[in-house]
Amino acid sequence: MWAGKMRNFVKRVFDFTLALAGLALSSPLWLVFSIAIYLGDRGPVFFLQERYGKDGKVFNIIKFRSMKLVRKGESAHLDVDLQKDPRVTGVGKVLRATAMDELPALVNIIKGDMSFVGPKALPFKVEDRETTLYENITQVPGYHLRSQVKPGLTGMAQVYAPKDIDRITKFRYDNLYVEKMGLWLDLKLILLSFWISFRGKWEHRERKI
Repeated sequence: MWAGKMRNFVKRVFDFTLALAGLALSSPLWLVFSIAIYLGDRGPVFFLQERYGKDGKVFNIIKFRSMKLVRKGESAHLDVDLQKDPRVTGVGKVLRATAMDELPALVNIIKGDMSFVGPKALPFKVEDRETTLYENITQVPGYHLRSQVKPGLTGMAQVYAPKDIDRITKFRYDNLYVEKMGLWLDLKLILLSFWISFRGKWEHRERKI
């Protein structure tokens, strides 16, 4: 138990320090992206959505908006991940391919809602092709173990799993991370994530590395 608490403390210090450094270093990009997003359709720069975190805690994840603005009277976007999604803006395509749309989530890390590395933070409801199998993510086999750690900007499933595989398989990657988690594994996954961002491969449907 002591070892687990020490590991969590080190991980929290690492996350907080790296997130602060990330905010400082990326501040010029925030200005550029904010202007580009606003000029695209005069809509809000940021996108907030409720996500499920550790132990089922609900929090609002913060991202740069990458989809077209939903005008009054139009139906809201469902959480469906489409290849070549027509709802994604021109700026949004670049942001998603490089994961720069995730930059504002550094605020979530500083607040303690998220970690740099962990299972992907997901909405509660399932609203894609698996909606006939599950109503919400708690019904997906493997949810319980992955929910025992904070969600992350990147993780085992985000880096190694093809984008289009089913949730059960992605949760297996997540749970493998939970079983093997440690500082060196976190550093490895962060470095691999930078490499994927540099190559603009985050939206590829097959392997990214």
